Amino acid sequence: QVQLVESGGGLVQPGGSLRLSCVGSGFTFNLYSMSWYRQAPGKEREWVASITSSGSFTTYTDSVKGRFTISRDNMKAAVYLHMSHLKPDDTAIYYCTVDNYSGPGTQVTVSS
Repeated sequence: QVQLVESGGGLVQPGGSLRLSCVGSGFTFNLYSMSWYRQAPGKEREWVASITSSGSFTTYTDSVKGRFTISRDNMKAAVYLHMSHLKPDDTAIYYCTVDNYSGPGTQVTVSS
């Protein structure tokens, strides 16, 4: 079955950086677009970024443009989210998704 496992979250100060990773299994990874979503406390889950199957095209929600970069390594069945210039508003659980599947998420906390 489809499995997605995120890692790389943690506590970081405002202005800092983190790189999230997600490894997928149970599906043909290089045939699917991948996305990252996040859910902050008390808020609905929101889309953050997506990348096409080949990695040639990426899209971002406005609030992260210029600060976050999504990438993938199809040989490793992995997708990444490089986050820089982090803000307290970026605090959330971050989820890797494919179609209707999500991983368990990884917590990102931005605080001084």
